Amino acid sequence: MDDRSKQRLASNEAVFREVNEAIEGGKVPADVHDRVAFRCECGVLGCNDMIELSVGEYERVRSNPRHFAMAPGHDRPEIDTVVQVHPGYAVVEKRDKAGEMAEETDPRS
Repeated sequence: MDDRSKQRLASNEAVFREVNEAIEGGKVPADVHDRVAFRCECGVLGCNDMIELSVGEYERVRSNPRHFAMAPGHDRPEIDTVVQVHPGYAVVEKRDKAGEMAEETDPRS
């Protein structure tokens, strides 16, 4: 995968992360353990998979600007390292340029 393709994937993932930030912002569960449907944060255009995480789980993913929540198997080994696997979702860490872009586009920084 060339650098331009990697950069495009990272850009797509940043957009999907912003969508999830809006989802989380609109949800006020009674408890941080309540499950909420989030959009898979993989960079594949056309992926509409939803993953369920509690708000607390999503907050743990978001505590690192290089981490993204994805449907299992949606990671891209060229730019991702799977750091956690949970029932129904995985957490990946962006590497290299993709990681730098994730940090630069983090809506929380």
